Amino acid sequence: MSGERLTIKTPDGEFSAYVARPAAASASVVVVIQEIFGVNQVMRDLTDGYAAQGYIAVCPDLFWRIEPGIDITDQSEAEWKRAFELFNAFDVDKGVEDLAATIDQVRNLPGSTGKVGTVGFCLGGRLAYLTGTRTDADAAVGYYGVGIENYLAEAEKLAHPLMLHIACEDGFVPKEAQALIHQSLDNHPQIEIHDYPGRDHAFARVGGEHYDAADAAKANERTLAFFKANLA
Repeated sequence: MSGERLTIKTPDGEFSAYVARPAAASASVVVVIQEIFGVNQVMRDLTDGYAAQGYIAVCPDLFWRIEPGIDITDQSEAEWKRAFELFNAFDVDKGVEDLAATIDQVRNLPGSTGKVGTVGFCLGGRLAYLTGTRTDADAAVGYYGVGIENYLAEAEKLAHPLMLHIACEDGFVPKEAQALIHQSLDNHPQIEIHDYPGRDHAFARVGGEHYDAADAAKANERTLAFFKANLA
């Protein structure tokens, strides 16, 4: 069954998460971390997709401190303007705390095996990296994470496997930032990085301007194999 709502409790208040469940009675959990458009149809579809692959999938509303229930698209100039306002207002450290609370809570969901992975896109890609360095998530995957180059020193705290998907022509992640990420992380024993030549930001966002079906499929296959290996 998909489309459940879960309430996540924190010392600062409560927020909601969208939950999709697999057919199996017992499964590992994947926390799906939103882009800058909130928990919108794209994120709900992704969450449903991970459930279809056999995971309990949970997508928390990380913009709740700014405004609960943000649900916009990438299809209009006004929505892009609002999305960047949200991005600029977002407190990354508090967001990671909210993800830590989510991870803690979903480990004990009915049917959960106790293993939890995270996967994030755009802003969520940065947050997925930080769940690797700041939480006890069992595995983390970041798609075209924005701003990871500012947190590279934290990689020494990484205790569990991390996978990063980098769009080589990412308009939000300059070549210099990509070079820094590779220079700092390529030899880390827990980190696997995949580059996608010619791809721009959000190449895996279905319906997006830069969507590329072939590379999206390749990245998604790598992610699922990674989760299969690390969340079993």
